[in-house]
Amino acid sequence: MRSKDYGDDVLAGDWRRPRKGQIPQIPAERDLVVEDPGSGFCGAVVACDKYGVTLEDRFGERRVFPLAKAGFLLEGRPVTLVRPQRAAEGARRDPARSASGSVVVQGLRARVAKESRIYVEGLHDAELVEKIWGHDLRVEGVVVEYLEGIDDLPAVVEEFGPEPGRRLGVLVDHLVDGSKESRIAAQVSSPYVLITGHPFIDIWEAVKPSAVRIGAWPKIPRGVPWKEGVLEALGWPGDVRAGWQRILGSVNSYTDLEPELLGRVEELIDFVTAPEPPA
Repeated sequence: MRSKDYGDDVLAGDWRRPRKGQIPQIPAERDLVVEDPGSGFCGAVVACDKYGVTLEDRFGERRVFPLAKAGFLLEGRPVTLVRPQRAAEGARRDPARSASGSVVVQGLRARVAKESRIYVEGLHDAELVEKIWGHDLRVEGVVVEYLEGIDDLPAVVEEFGPEPGRRLGVLVDHLVDGSKESRIAAQVSSPYVLITGHPFIDIWEAVKPSAVRIGAWPKIPRGVPWKEGVLEALGWPGDVRAGWQRILGSVNSYTDLEPELLGRVEELIDFVTAPEPPA
């Protein structure tokens, strides 16, 4: 088997004995410990995709490095990390699976929408949820709507009128202890409403940096509009919509998203589709 990205199969022959003058190519297997000599960061491989390898040090800190980068140190010797062959093969989407990893329902006709709904904060959130979970939502007949912020969430919930058979799930950005979002969410109390969220400042951060081909999402100082600050820090054009399309276009499946978002969306879908107990 040949790969146009990596040339000859790196597993063919004995990669431990590179030809003179060559830096050996080593499959980035999980738990392989290497060092980035430029930063001094040393850690074990915990993830690897076609763009980057994620290392975790002994303190639990993680960093993402470009996969094509040469010059990692393995036991003090320079190596180039390459994607394990089985990982590259597994990344090809199974046509029987949706972007969320669920089984595709063949010949699907979208159901008549249920009264239950999922609300997300903004348009970008809605577009990301649709791209990954759109098939699942159509199977279940669940509609996703966006709110343009959650400052008026208690009034929105009251207007929706949650009741048996009419459930509401709400996905909130930056839902962490002490945040404005957590204080607003605490004002809503109903057994037919589930408010959950992820810890990221914005849905952009829920996309893995490796999927966008960046090392990490930049830290933006307080007082600077977050999206605009990110675009400037990354050296991208200042058009927020174009920046989002670039990010969204890099997302192909659930594997491109952070677990903190994946679990919360699945939780909301389960909540709004749960059968009501008999009266």
